[in-house]
Amino acid sequence: MDNDYARLQSRIKAAVIDVIILMALMYCTSELLNSIENVNPSVRMYLFILYFVLYEPLLVSVFGNTLGHYYSDIKVRQEKNNGKKISFPLALIRFIIKSLLGWLSLLTITGSEKSQAIHDSIVKSVVIND
Repeated sequence: MDNDYARLQSRIKAAVIDVIILMALMYCTSELLNSIENVNPSVRMYLFILYFVLYEPLLVSVFGNTLGHYYSDIKVRQEKNNGKKISFPLALIRFIIKSLLGWLSLLTITGSEKSQAIHDSIVKSVVIND
């Protein structure tokens, strides 16, 4: 079966959308916490870390895509079985590697047969057009 692998442009578009969504979520949380008296400042920090770390892995493992992926018409799937989503532990590892490598991780997409970034190759996932 020949799959329609997502192109670099779609993946960058999805990443930008996700950053905007996370910034909006953090802003709304900040405003909400500002309206509540006596909120410990560490609560804000923990919530922001929680949003940042869980947003992508949770959505990718449960729905197969983030909101950015959804609006870019792409989804993350298992390399061996494109009908199956990746598990939460693999999605978390994928996110950690992607975060550590940053944009460097995307350099392999154009040279890969399956358009896989480094983080995709490591966890055996692919990003396909929806």
